Amino acid sequence: MSSIKTLKNFLAITRHKSVAAAAREIGLTAAAAGQQLQQLEKEIGLELFDRTKRSLSLNAHGRSLIEPIQEIVARYEALGSNLKSDLSGTIVLGALVSTLMGAFGKTLNELKQSFPSLEVKLIAGLSSDFLDQVLDGTLDAAIVTESPYALPQNVQWTELYKEPMILISPASSSKQKSNASHADSKLPFIRFERNTWTGHLVDQTIKANKLSIQEGMELNSVEAIIELVRQGLGYSIVPKLANISWEKDAQLKIRELQGKTIFRKVGLLERKKHSRQNVTQLIKQQFLSGATKRLKP
Repeated sequence: MSSIKTLKNFLAITRHKSVAAAAREIGLTAAAAGQQLQQLEKEIGLELFDRTKRSLSLNAHGRSLIEPIQEIVARYEALGSNLKSDLSGTIVLGALVSTLMGAFGKTLNELKQSFPSLEVKLIAGLSSDFLDQVLDGTLDAAIVTESPYALPQNVQWTELYKEPMILISPASSSKQKSNASHADSKLPFIRFERNTWTGHLVDQTIKANKLSIQEGMELNSVEAIIELVRQGLGYSIVPKLANISWEKDAQLKIRELQGKTIFRKVGLLERKKHSRQNVTQLIKQQFLSGATKRLKP
């Protein structure tokens, strides 16, 4: 019967699409990792990968086994976790950089202070990329915006907080007379990338408030957009990040939209069953109980 190590080896190979890369992750030689995979296929009675001399591709049989094997590994790793008085080990989280600038950064700091033996590995990226990484087990969970699309059945998203979408422009443009429906029309509009989840919210905000804009640049970073606006290169619509002192920023002019307010909802995306649910549950509890309360074991 296959061991947990063999199952972990299979999951590592599915993530890396390479026996050698998976072997490096789990501390085996490439030969040993390959032997474990062959043993697993022999016991199951099916080939899980399509092989050529230069490539290894997960086939339909292999794809169908990812979720049940993830569940087996998660149940094994969770043994005794409810009996422990504190949290330890490693959790791998995906996080939008803008969430670290916002409310999540403070929560992460409190989590580390409360549980110093817990190691948190952070991976920066986009919400849409994180979904695939949560599904294949590369990430234990991710802090992402609410998806505009239906999520797969084996993952769940829990809202943690929300941020209003606001209009920002260079402070120097405050001398110009303009209204929200033709906001800073003399400047180009710096748009968050359209095909991202936050990009969809920008489109919703423009349509809901019937804004007239002159298209300019398109970026996939809230932080970069804010800096370009500070430099006077355009104006934009972005989420109002929690931990930025917007009113004290001498280079920015902040305006709430006069029409309908659209909110960016930020939450925790995770598989419905995984080995680090004791940690993700604490993160969710922290937001549900209020950001000023300290985490308790």
